[in-house]
Amino acid sequence: MYRQKSFENDRATLYLVPTPIGNLSEMTSRALEVLHQVHYIAAEDTRNTVKLCNHFEISAKLISHHEHNLNVAIPKILSLLEEGEDVAIVSDAGYPAISDPGYEIVKEAIAKHYNVVPISGCNAALDALVVSGIAPQPFLFYGFLAHDNKTKKKELEKLKHQMVTIIFYEAPHRITKTLNLMLEILGDRQMSLCRELTKRHEEIIRGRISEILEIAGDLKGEMVLVVEGAKEETVEEVFETTIKEHVQQFVDEGMSAKDAIKEVAKIRKINKNKVYEEYHKG
Repeated sequence: MYRQKSFENDRATLYLVPTPIGNLSEMTSRALEVLHQVHYIAAEDTRNTVKLCNHFEISAKLISHHEHNLNVAIPKILSLLEEGEDVAIVSDAGYPAISDPGYEIVKEAIAKHYNVVPISGCNAALDALVVSGIAPQPFLFYGFLAHDNKTKKKELEKLKHQMVTIIFYEAPHRITKTLNLMLEILGDRQMSLCRELTKRHEEIIRGRISEILEIAGDLKGEMVLVVEGAKEETVEEVFETTIKEHVQQFVDEGMSAKDAIKEVAKIRKINKNKVYEEYHKG
């Protein structure tokens, strides 16, 4: 166990500083104070962060810190902390470590007992959650689903029984395929699609998955999807075996296939025809 008293020691500090997701006026005074105070800022993309620094007249030196250079960036940041330098971590927009780089260096800094301090600020997931019109708690932040459909299907299958609101991030070129899979696996649930949050063309679309799917192909910009959780009456018990394997277990114990199908349908609380089809599938 290690107790961090953030402002009662002389250890160097790693600050997690959120940046605006679209509207620069949402930069907080404390975030600006920290960025003016530190000598080094570790940025997901220095080309984007330099614009922010120029706008607010921040003179800290920028260090590249993204998912493809962590083996170089993390030792560099740790060496600065070892020298007593405070370092701020920023992503291109929003909160570091939330579907952005940050978690790995946070873990390393904690292990070496440096202070790791969060600065309050912008987060697209929470913005979308509170305006969705869907129950805001409990909720699960999932972030981006896998890009390939096969893996994405498996992820959604694991999530379909969750009785909590689920938040996803998605890119415009994948939104139609993602919503089609959600409709197929999760069913036609209520959802909210938020795009261009805090920007001039901000849009919040609320409705059923099938309704939003009809216009999804025309939507642009990074998106946050807020999807209602499974209803209690539709949640099925999760079994370790497939339907076919379950039926076969009863058959192996001497039960007829017909009776085994009936028994499995009763245990799983599903339609007998569905069990029959699964069992006789090739």
